[in-house]
Amino acid sequence: MKNWTQRLLAALATTLLLAGCGGGGGSDPAPVPPPVVLPPQVTMTVSNGAGLTGSFVITLSPTLAPATTANFLAYVNSGFYNGTVFHRHSPNFVLQGGGFAGPMNPSQPVPALKVTNPPIALEVGRGLSNVRWTVAMARTDALNSATSQFFINLVDNVFLDTSAGGYAVFGNVSAGTDFITTALTGTCVAYPALQRLPDCLPVPNLTVTSAVQTR
Repeated sequence: MKNWTQRLLAALATTLLLAGCGGGGGSDPAPVPPPVVLPPQVTMTVSNGAGLTGSFVITLSPTLAPATTANFLAYVNSGFYNGTVFHRHSPNFVLQGGGFAGPMNPSQPVPALKVTNPPIALEVGRGLSNVRWTVAMARTDALNSATSQFFINLVDNVFLDTSAGGYAVFGNVSAGTDFITTALTGTCVAYPALQRLPDCLPVPNLTVTSAVQTR
């Protein structure tokens, strides 16, 4: 009888202890997952002033190219790209812009580049590659010289990942590739004062009418 009473008292004590600790068949609430943070996006609207108008979306890569992404967004959000021209179409290679305000004409001298922010450090070797429809920073022969100019890879240009030190990818065209393809079927004229063949200047100019961070 004594052992049975001791066992009963021990069981009651355990029950009270569990109740005091939130036991008794209950369970802790499931942890709340962190909110999903989507990468920023920029929508560029482009027109040639002769009936061709459209947009494309660039989805940026802030995790793998944080400094380059921040640099690009700074230009976007300041309105820098509005009115700039895609001054270089290199067929089956790249489409480059972000440096010159339009209009541009091969029969006239090359206009001055727009005044930019200081150049940024080169971000390469971080898992991003110059494949088709990615967007990367243009630069001079100096590694840490990129400012505002960028290019869209029209084909896989993986060699640019390491060529001459590499070119930093910071995003990709995630919507509107059909518009870019259509825009590049227009007239493109040699501009010897600015570039070497087979590069050319789209005429009428492909001008950025707006560049807006839409996410």
